[in-house]
Amino acid sequence: MVELEAPQLDAVFHALGDATRRRMLRELAKSERTVGQLAAPFAISLAAASKHVKALENAGLIRREVRGRAHICRLAPGPLASAHAWLNFYARFWTDRLDALEGLLLTEDARRSDACKGDDS
Repeated sequence: MVELEAPQLDAVFHALGDATRRRMLRELAKSERTVGQLAAPFAISLAAASKHVKALENAGLIRREVRGRAHICRLAPGPLASAHAWLNFYARFWTDRLDALEGLLLTEDARRSDACKGDDS
């Protein structure tokens, strides 16, 4: 199983735990953006947007480059892949349960289908 160092994994999940930061990451998945462009869809100040960007940066999820006065951000997907690998280890637990549920539902559907055929005779 892929393990990130606990502080990095904590930082990634902390960053992903906020809806504003998740939307910022989605925008960065499309293309690089300035901090101002990242702030624009939200009713937040540039200072608040900068705090969100800093949390994403601390988690290693984005890279920031200063070009003149503009701070350009771009997605750094490495930690997302590592977090996905960590979560994927636990996927078998809910996958097994979903497979069991599917089996129960198929059995129930077959039983109902058989009951309906008996009513037609």
